[in-house]
Amino acid sequence: MTTWLSSHFALEELVATAHRGIDNRPPPAVRIALRDTAQQMEAVRRVLGNRPISISSGFRCAQLNAAVGGAANSAHLSGHAADFNCYGFGDPGEVCHALDRSDLEFDQIIEEGSWVHISFDPRMRRQVMTRTRTNGYAQGLAA
Repeated sequence: MTTWLSSHFALEELVATAHRGIDNRPPPAVRIALRDTAQQMEAVRRVLGNRPISISSGFRCAQLNAAVGGAANSAHLSGHAADFNCYGFGDPGEVCHALDRSDLEFDQIIEEGSWVHISFDPRMRRQVMTRTRTNGYAQGLAA
């Protein structure tokens, strides 16, 4: 059975992992954050012309976050982040530029190369970054 958090996003896709043996079920407080994230992703979808969004990562428990090399303070740990693509709109750079030009509220957008990271951490800093070739991060988006 699918647990819909919003019109287009389900709990199951926001907690899915290919890492076998890791229990990535979110605790109740994180489920609340995931519902908010799904609602925010509906706004992302509208900015991108209501095209389908493919989420590759949402909530990550601490064990999963460590297994994938996530930052120790990642918004994925609290259910406030999603990594995604919107293939029908364009490549990750195009998606990031569209989101940056919009009036969408967000904490962080990172153009990660082959996907987009977006966070809705309550700080809502509207921080925009690009992953560099040396695996670091630079402020702003590439041209």
